[in-house]
Amino acid sequence: MQEFDTPVVDNHLHLDPDHGRGLEAVKDFARSGGTHLLVVNKPSWLLGHEVETGEDFRPVFETTVEVVREASELLPGRAWPVLGVHPGLVSKLVDDRGYDPEDARDLMCAGLDTAAEFVRGGDALALKSGRPHYEVTDAVWEASNAVLGHGLDLAADCDCALQLHTESTTDLSDVAEWAAERGVPGERVVKHYAQGHLAGGTPSVMSDKDRLEDAAERGDPFLMETDFIDDPDRPGAVMGPKTVPRRVDWLLDEGREDAVRNAHVETPALVYGVDTEATLDR
Repeated sequence: MQEFDTPVVDNHLHLDPDHGRGLEAVKDFARSGGTHLLVVNKPSWLLGHEVETGEDFRPVFETTVEVVREASELLPGRAWPVLGVHPGLVSKLVDDRGYDPEDARDLMCAGLDTAAEFVRGGDALALKSGRPHYEVTDAVWEASNAVLGHGLDLAADCDCALQLHTESTTDLSDVAEWAAERGVPGERVVKHYAQGHLAGGTPSVMSDKDRLEDAAERGDPFLMETDFIDDPDRPGAVMGPKTVPRRVDWLLDEGREDAVRNAHVETPALVYGVDTEATLDR
């Protein structure tokens, strides 16, 4: 079993205890030297829920909260839930189920309201929202940005970070401005699946070496992630749960101790207010 003299945090992955590897993936992460996880709920439709009200999202969130509780027992650190509504739901609602964009917007906002209940109750660490990363109509884009704005409203109310799934970009200055208008600190706007740098928020960097080298060179706050999707029908679709520990090992071999501390101690404290060292039990 690999161990490092540092916390090792995967900032964004999914666990599916019913259809995927679930806790076996957590064991792989821990055996490789991983210590802390931020577990994002899978999209509602991938867990078999055809939502019609905000309350219909609750079992999706409860599934994640429960698997996180079990994951924490397997880790030398701990896991935290990140809960929200995947922005791709808008297309499921509009294209597949005949919703108007405005009705889809309202349903997704209601789902975020339910997620915020878990944050307020101390059962989740942060919220998740975003906007489509693919071409959509102007009406759907407008509706999606309204949902994202509602996520920022809730992040302000809950005093928490908001992870975002967005288009591929290194500039989210527009979202940072919306956050500032609501009193959400810019660093709490976290772009999932990010490149090695980002204007307008904190990049959660996909853990390939080129992106990590960029982040390490710049020295700005950043996080590391795999976006492990835990879907047996899509093996190898993104990075596996061993990847972040392996990349930490590589960064340390490259003499990048400062970058490792940045991503796994300083930035988690800055963005989420968590102490990954104090929660580490070796």
